[in-house]
Amino acid sequence: MKQHIAPTHNFQLLDEILAQASVNLFTLNPHKKSITSFVELGNLITKETRDSQIITTLIHTLEIIVCAQLRNFPENIFWDFDFMVSGVLRQALAEQDCAIAFLEKFAQKMVSLTELFGIQSEIRFRYVHDFIYGFEWARWVQKVPAKRAKIEPFSLTFIDYLLDKSQELTQRIHQGRSPNYNLCAEGFRNPFSFSREPKDEYLLFTHLAQQKLIPVPTWSWNAVPIWNQPFGDLREELALKLNIKSQKR
Repeated sequence: MKQHIAPTHNFQLLDEILAQASVNLFTLNPHKKSITSFVELGNLITKETRDSQIITTLIHTLEIIVCAQLRNFPENIFWDFDFMVSGVLRQALAEQDCAIAFLEKFAQKMVSLTELFGIQSEIRFRYVHDFIYGFEWARWVQKVPAKRAKIEPFSLTFIDYLLDKSQELTQRIHQGRSPNYNLCAEGFRNPFSFSREPKDEYLLFTHLAQQKLIPVPTWSWNAVPIWNQPFGDLREELALKLNIKSQKR
């Protein structure tokens, strides 16, 4: 007997959560001004599976991730979810009978990640950009490419690495062993030499996207992540070319 597909209005609830938060839903897609709506993503999801339990669980997973990001990164600028959703769905379907357990575990780990790096933590990062658009993932893969190149940016394996990193970073901050992570004048931590004030962050990231210097084009459902470029150095170079000011400490 064919299962019923979760109704579109469930995905609409996700769009309403973002709308009620009054955030600007900027995308890094060079051809658009706003992110792909969750209603649109819902249409893509239901083309991949008709399992109502998986769809309902995925909606709930996305709801708690979105709420966690809004709570812990209220000044976040870019809100693309396309590739994260397609990657999570793909991995869940590959788990077959364990799909629901996978989605629940993914949700729990992503919420932990946002809480450990966000404004309510010791780390106090301002944006989720480095995680969502693959800069951290690319650096991680480059260390052991033979073993890591095929591990997805939104895999539990990589998320576990980030969770471990957050604990190590928190410890170093407490011990004063990470001077690059000292609090900036605005109360956030920025390990980069250039300013990441909202207008500077917007300028730099939109130019990175235009020049195809984003490791994971998360605005694309069928994105092909790239790890084998010196994204960190290229990012620094572009910041200089754009005359982005130095970070005030």
